[in-house]
Amino acid sequence: MKQSYVYILKCSDNTYYTGVTSNLEQRIFRHEVGYFSDCYTFKRRPVSLVYYCEFTNINLAFETEKQIKKWSRAKKEALINGDYDALVKLAKKDFS
Repeated sequence: MKQSYVYILKCSDNTYYTGVTSNLEQRIFRHEVGYFSDCYTFKRRPVSLVYYCEFTNINLAFETEKQIKKWSRAKKEALINGDYDALVKLAKKDFS
């Protein structure tokens, strides 16, 4: 099976970009050099890879990318930092 990756980049303006690719090294390089001028990261370079995870199912990778893109900054940072306790707490809704 072909590997796929969901990744998070930290941009120079302190924002996060989440993407999916089957070639992580090449995709990060393209972000760094501004290969795609219409990409979110083009005007926010330099970028740094702060998180990635591997998938063998590309559909699951796309679903995960979409899910992470909807997350708050705090929740993304918990994932990046491997703070899974905080990630669980941030996932809970407070309806009080």
